[in-house]
Amino acid sequence: MVSVDNVRISFNGNTLFDKVTFQIKAGQRAGLIGKNGAGKSTLLKALSGSVDIDHGQIILGKNESLGYLKQDLALQGELSVRREAEKAFEESLAAKQKLEDLSEELTVRTDYESDAYQELIQEVSDLGMQLELLDESSQEGKIERILMGLGFKREELDKNIQEFSGGWRMRVELAKILLQEPAILLLDEPTNHLDIVSIQWLEKYLRNYSGIIVLISHDQEFLNQVTNRTIEIVNKGIMDFHVPYSKYLAQKELHFEQLRASKVNQDKKLEEMERFIDRFRAKASKSNQVQSRVKALEKIERIVVEEHEVAAMKIRFPEPPRGSKQVATVTQVNKTYGEKVVLDKVDLIVGRNEKLAFVGKNGMGKSTLLKIIVDEVQATSGVSELGQNTSLGYYAQNQAEELDLNKTVFNTIDDIAKGPVRLKIRDLLGSFLFSGEDIDKKVEVLSGGEKARLALCKLLLEPYNLLVLDEPTNHLDILSKQILKDALVNYSGTMIVVSHDREFLRGLTDKIIEFGERNVKEFAGDIDFFLEQKNLDEMSELDLQKKTPSSKGGKGAGKDKKKNKPAPDRQSQNDDRKLKNKISSLESRIETLEEQKSALEAKIAIPANSNDFKLFESYSEVETELKEVTTAWENLVD
Repeated sequence: MVSVDNVRISFNGNTLFDKVTFQIKAGQRAGLIGKNGAGKSTLLKALSGSVDIDHGQIILGKNESLGYLKQDLALQGELSVRREAEKAFEESLAAKQKLEDLSEELTVRTDYESDAYQELIQEVSDLGMQLELLDESSQEGKIERILMGLGFKREELDKNIQEFSGGWRMRVELAKILLQEPAILLLDEPTNHLDIVSIQWLEKYLRNYSGIIVLISHDQEFLNQVTNRTIEIVNKGIMDFHVPYSKYLAQKELHFEQLRASKVNQDKKLEEMERFIDRFRAKASKSNQVQSRVKALEKIERIVVEEHEVAAMKIRFPEPPRGSKQVATVTQVNKTYGEKVVLDKVDLIVGRNEKLAFVGKNGMGKSTLLKIIVDEVQATSGVSELGQNTSLGYYAQNQAEELDLNKTVFNTIDDIAKGPVRLKIRDLLGSFLFSGEDIDKKVEVLSGGEKARLALCKLLLEPYNLLVLDEPTNHLDILSKQILKDALVNYSGTMIVVSHDREFLRGLTDKIIEFGERNVKEFAGDIDFFLEQKNLDEMSELDLQKKTPSSKGGKGAGKDKKKNKPAPDRQSQNDDRKLKNKISSLESRIETLEEQKSALEAKIAIPANSNDFKLFESYSEVETELKEVTTAWENLVD
């Protein structure tokens, strides 16, 4: 168990957390959420013991092991990917090495009858039993399974880890922690360097994890799939909901609605008491009643409604100029790096006003093709052309290098903003996580992530008719991602986006381009339609389509099935009876749920219950089931 009791954490005299208390028990998987800068990573560090707390205590279960994935890449040597991952089994490695040393010693010893020799044999035997208990024989299989689940190919496991990018080496760090199977798993943005395939593998792995999980993520879909509890950091404290992220949103809104209503009622009551005091303060005959109300006023705990988030801004791209019918054309494009073939005879036509998403495993050429389209990288062979009158807006991580380093954050946006948006520049910058003194900073002092966010914000204000976006959500929190997505949904130009964020892609595109084995394949629709078409419920592989098993017995089998069918009239009667029973059962359930809902509403209306989260949780569950059952009933009687 993880127990946090009345914890306060301060930095340089500024209080980051105060009076934070919660417990996490075995089997709970908590998502730690909040705006950037709210202190999510600091709280995770405090749980890991790497940050000191000023007050209170954090207690982990006795003798419980802990694994902590930080955002910083740990120091790694010159080992192969496989051997680096094997470091997870340090105890086994030490025992294995000692067993090898002792076994070698046995081969040269001749004092077979001595006590020392017998002790050596016993030690070898004990080490063998220890390795058996540690299941050393299955460790190699576990290493391969987890590394390949996180995206490595088997032939890559014996390559030097230094040959891989930082993102791939972070996957090895994650693999090491998963291989240790700690009782408490702390993960800070574990999906940051994963592709859509690996993210879904990790989701499945963590859903079946038996220990405690506390994770930070801005990926809503990942939170929904993995967590069963949501802890939001807000106003130096926390709001704790024992539900996954999607249900948390509904419960949180319901909580604030009820809290606002309770505050209105309380304000009305306070106003009446204060009016009575002011009116009769000078009358001796009413002095007792006045004093009674004064004391009552002092005892009343005021309901404070801390608005949970700034209303999302509605940003619209400027109307883009009309481009040609074919905005981009890719014909027989090949791209090689040395002996490695990344793209082979790729053809692609991007039409006016189309919105495309490039998806697939990392390393399959998504970003490479983007760079070829925007003429940042030259194809080895083949042709890539933009249509006439195409005005290109391109966002990539290095795009931040195009910013004027001598301008301030505010001036960078103010210099290009036009129309009503000029009055909302501070709000717009706030939506991209620049607030307070940040907006007066020079661009040259910004971090890489801050520059990337500023470049993206700048992109929103220019009239491009082709937007090419490579992982635009990497440095954004959930609210900022939603603001960007809303703007892109309403954008009337052409768009190509690379992203592994399924929630961000959902409903955003009208075509999916899947990358796999050096070529591409087109799918009409958004990410959900693509997944449905690929028939990949768990997305274990993007490049392997499940085959429909052929029916056994050929044509004869079909005839046999027909023979065994009940007579149509009898079948129809059975179906009618089942339908009526189902409708009756649903109607009965609806009646029960409506009664439960009414009873809960009555309890919620009582001001004293305004902070009873379990009450709100029950109400949300009843309301959700009522909607589902009602929909099912409507579908049957329609």
